[in-house]
Amino acid sequence: MDEIEIVDYDPSWPVLFAEEAARLRSALDPNLIVGLEHFGSTAVPGMPAKPIIDILIAVRSLAAAREAFLQPLEDLDYVFWADNPKTDRLFFVKGMPPYGERRTHHVHVVEPSAEPWQRLAFRDYLIAHPEDARRYADLKRSLAVTHRADREAYTDAKAAFVTDIMAKVRRSGA
Repeated sequence: MDEIEIVDYDPSWPVLFAEEAARLRSALDPNLIVGLEHFGSTAVPGMPAKPIIDILIAVRSLAAAREAFLQPLEDLDYVFWADNPKTDRLFFVKGMPPYGERRTHHVHVVEPSAEPWQRLAFRDYLIAHPEDARRYADLKRSLAVTHRADREAYTDAKAAFVTDIMAKVRRSGA
C-alpha cells in the first residue's frame, strides 16, 4: 500500500535533490529547461514531510517536453502518469509500487506560467516565516493520520492553508 508517511526533516534531502537534479540535467534536453527547483516540504529546512523529493522543472513548451522527456525519464526509472487530470503539467514518479519499494522522487514538468511554478513562493514564504512553517508542519502531521491511505484527501485538506499563505504572499507583493 502507498500510505502517507510524514517523517522529521532529514538534512540529506537537499543533497538528494542536488544529486537527482544533476542526473536530470544530464539526461534532459537543456534547450527546453528554463528552471529546475527543489520544492515541496523537503525543500523547507526543518519541515517534516513525506520522504519524497519533489522536483519542479519549468520548460519552454510542455508539448515539446512531452515529446522529449518521456524516454530519458523512463531510463532514470521514472514512471509517467499519462492519465493525470491536470493537463498543465507532466508528472513522473520514481520508486512507486509496484515499480519500487516506495516513492523516492516526483518530477513535475510545467511551463513557467503554470500554478506549480507560481507556488514556489509558498516554499519561499515558509522558509522566511518559521511560525507559519510550524503551523503547516502541525497540520501536515495531523492530516497524515486522518488521511493515511488517501493522498488526494490529504492534499485537498491542506488547500485552505496553502491558499491563505499564497494570499499573504500576494498582499506582500513578493
